[in-house]
Amino acid sequence: MLIRYSTDSSGRPVKKAVIYTKSEHAIPVAQIDSDAVYVITRLRDAGFASYVVGGAVRDLIVGKKPKDFDIVTDATPSRIKKIFRNSRIIGKRFRLVHVFFGEKIFEVSTFRSTVDGSVGNAFGSMDEDVMRRDFTLNALYYDPIKEQVIDYVGGVKDIKKGVIRPVIPLDKIFVDDPVRMLRAVKYGATTGCRLPHSLKKKIRDSAQLLSPVSPSRLTEELLKIINSGHSFDIVTRALDTDLYAYLQPAATDMIQESRKYAKAYMESLRQLDAYTAAHTDSRLGEKLYFVLKDFVAGLTDWNLELKDGSSAAELYKCTWARCRNYILPMNPQRTELEFAVRKILTEYGVPLKSPRKKQRQRPPAAQGAATKTATSPAG
Repeated sequence: MLIRYSTDSSGRPVKKAVIYTKSEHAIPVAQIDSDAVYVITRLRDAGFASYVVGGAVRDLIVGKKPKDFDIVTDATPSRIKKIFRNSRIIGKRFRLVHVFFGEKIFEVSTFRSTVDGSVGNAFGSMDEDVMRRDFTLNALYYDPIKEQVIDYVGGVKDIKKGVIRPVIPLDKIFVDDPVRMLRAVKYGATTGCRLPHSLKKKIRDSAQLLSPVSPSRLTEELLKIINSGHSFDIVTRALDTDLYAYLQPAATDMIQESRKYAKAYMESLRQLDAYTAAHTDSRLGEKLYFVLKDFVAGLTDWNLELKDGSSAAELYKCTWARCRNYILPMNPQRTELEFAVRKILTEYGVPLKSPRKKQRQRPPAAQGAATKTATSPAG
């Protein structure tokens, strides 16, 4: 084990971080995406520090295969863009760079400063950047060249202990960004780490902070839950910490009012997780089916509706509207919601016609040219 030092105002050495060597962290370098290593190597060759950071390091330590490799550096976005022609700068307040390798995207961010607190947008140093991270298990930096993990906050020990501990003080972390509460619950479910009593209590006391969060951000978090393969565990913890009432208020009310519905809803989430594990490339509509099917089941007596000769089109229109309101504030793509509703109604025997495929219309100029060609006499 090595120690990383800096100096205080008097020039005396101050211990800043623990550095875990290959034999201590046991991360196989072969599990690091080769293109991520290429990005880091290019930045290093250009004179900049660069590391894999966050969730990928956490996953590698616990033996999971990371879905993404986020990279952090002291190079500015404009400088990163000059180094990588296959990249683009995104974001308005705090700019990031996406580096593209075919369908793969690597997010490269510049170290952030703490000058404006935990949500400011100024560039800073690595020593500052780590204090902007939400929880210790996400505040680890991995150097694939030296094969070292740099740990400022005891994140490696917390992972080994199986505990989620905030980096930012409890009185600020959720006020600055309420979505961090959802991430804490998600990390606990996906890693098996426990939330200490003080953290869980703070989340319950702060749950109402999610109320003004935009539907787009909540939709993003909900889609992550649905696609995670751990929806049952995440929703169980979100219900326990009073967060689910802000993610899916209608479902939460029905769960609290009916044990039968609660049992069916949670069983459907188990089925969703099994389906996600078996169908890694399935469309969202297939997954929304599991979220909606118990709600649709209770809307009416479907056998009676069919015996009475109710219009299939009218049943679909009404059911779609009810489902749309039910899942608010989540706002998935319309075609995916339509797919889920149609699949459920088809299972009840509602004779729905296949949706018509929208034909792509040619621009007026092209249409005119086609007409002219068709009506012109042969030359």
